[in-house]
Amino acid sequence: MAEWVQNLMDSMGYLGILLLMVLENVFPPIPSELIMPSAGFAASRGDLNLVLVILMGTLGSVIGTLPLYYVGRAFGEDRLVAWADKHGKWLTLSGKDIRRADDWFDRHGSKAVLFGRMVPGIRSLLSLPAGMSEMPMPKFLLFSAIGSGLWASLLAGAGFLLGEHYDRVEQYVGPASKIILGVLAVAAVAWFLRRKREQEHAEA
Repeated sequence: MAEWVQNLMDSMGYLGILLLMVLENVFPPIPSELIMPSAGFAASRGDLNLVLVILMGTLGSVIGTLPLYYVGRAFGEDRLVAWADKHGKWLTLSGKDIRRADDWFDRHGSKAVLFGRMVPGIRSLLSLPAGMSEMPMPKFLLFSAIGSGLWASLLAGAGFLLGEHYDRVEQYVGPASKIILGVLAVAAVAWFLRRKREQEHAEA
């Protein structure tokens, strides 16, 4: 993976960074914590300009958020509520739960998008609830750009400073993303079991 990323950037330069960051958001197995430090290393060698590296990484990341945003927007809250009311019982999920989650996102969506863009493991997925809650596109793009810019700056800057040891960034951040996903999975299972018990008590 690292060799492919490096070869693409060597052959396409800034356009390669943009393309890789678009793909990273659509296909999360391509990690930004490998792409941007590698681009930062290229900047430390004088092959690229660090500011342009960060700008292209940010732009690619923002463009990459749009597919899932539009999927969420097309599916919409009303369709999800109708589905939950009809089929959500086996997931202990109701239309009321969906409305409650949407209300939370309406209140805190800007912060969720801003800070979520800097959290490995969930940064790509936040576009879906943003689209479902019909977050206005200008607001979504603004907070996505700020969060993505900070993340791109941190990763590229680390690669620039570490030089040929840039791959250490991915070695440290990669496991963190797995831990975050694991915690989310455990929390989801715990929530499911709790709701299942509540549902059984209500039916008893």
